[in-house]
Amino acid sequence: MQTSMVVFDMAGTTVDENNVVYKTLHAAILNAGIEVTLDDVLLHGAGKEKLQAIKDVLASQGQETTHAQEIYHYFIVALENAYQNLDVTPCSNAATVFALLKKQGIKVVLNTGYNRVTATGLLNKLNWSEGEDIDLLVTASDVSNNRPAPDMIEYAIKHFAITDPTTVIKVGDSAIDIEEGKNAGCGKTFGVTTGAQTREQIQVADPTAVVDDLLEILDKI
Repeated sequence: MQTSMVVFDMAGTTVDENNVVYKTLHAAILNAGIEVTLDDVLLHGAGKEKLQAIKDVLASQGQETTHAQEIYHYFIVALENAYQNLDVTPCSNAATVFALLKKQGIKVVLNTGYNRVTATGLLNKLNWSEGEDIDLLVTASDVSNNRPAPDMIEYAIKHFAITDPTTVIKVGDSAIDIEEGKNAGCGKTFGVTTGAQTREQIQVADPTAVVDDLLEILDKI
């Protein structure tokens, strides 16, 4: 069956931002006086809308989530400051894979747990634009429910009037990306080891395959 669309996560999957988001999220939680490791932040927060990520990290540590909104606001300001001077680059072969997919008539979509302001800022740093390098950007602020809910993928499916979700593929660097793809009915889901989680952590969600470079998915589509 012909693939109609590939939905890629951003940070750690197609965008290399040196894990600054989760490092900043970690710092924001520490600033609130809550001791947690970066590994725990990645394990419990990777791929999620960031307020929800904070809540889930706090809950994983047996902490109340009543201060999550305050931590989130601190995080957003700190992230904006971090991004101003951040050197953002594409993940290995991301642009090449986009171009090869588009040449085959396959839609290329980016989706993310970032809000639209943050995600658009990343695209601008990379000089990627909708309608050219990618076909669509869908962010956490565009939908009602975020990962692992399928809303962002369903948004893209509806946008392109795709009738069969099994022709859609999801690619991401965390287990929650895989869960999102399965919940949307995607025919295949691929994990990539370039970002937030390890191969073992991604495999918990039982993806179609886990790869070390985006180029590897081309032979599997």
